[in-house]
Amino acid sequence: MVNREGETIASAVTNLDLHDLARIGCTYGVQRCYIVTPLADQQALVRRIVDHWTRGFGAARNPDRCQAMKGLRIATSLDEAAAAVEKREGRPPLRVATCARPDNRRLTITGLRAAASNGSPCLLVFGTASGLANELLQEADAVLEPIRGAGAYNHLPVRAAAAIILDRLAGERA
Repeated sequence: MVNREGETIASAVTNLDLHDLARIGCTYGVQRCYIVTPLADQQALVRRIVDHWTRGFGAARNPDRCQAMKGLRIATSLDEAAAAVEKREGRPPLRVATCARPDNRRLTITGLRAAASNGSPCLLVFGTASGLANELLQEADAVLEPIRGAGAYNHLPVRAAAAIILDRLAGERA
């Protein structure tokens, strides 16, 4: 990720993002949601939260949350997440980054929907902090067109961006 100054960082994982990304993914039929962090303490935090909701008191207390949280996986890198998708699907995924910044490799939501409907596995890459680092954008096969709001402000929380994009990709269409 990058911070406000444009420096490459590893951002913190938030409890809220874990819960919401798991529930959004489950709602839209996402098989796995990879939480990517190279930081051991953040991986331990994710494990602890997921275990609580899938094996601990939380699993018995809230079965719906348990079901959603079972879709979360931890990866130390984007390459590790892509390798897991490739192992499960039998071919490498199309890596699609999300970014509000300009990029020449824009993929429309219609183009992504067509790729997904052809059976191509897709790995959607969302960022936190001030977005994905340039290295991650360069590793992507495509960059999804940005979500456009009503004004010039464009800095959505990751869970909101994921919900909007997954709804546009897999939600009911009138």
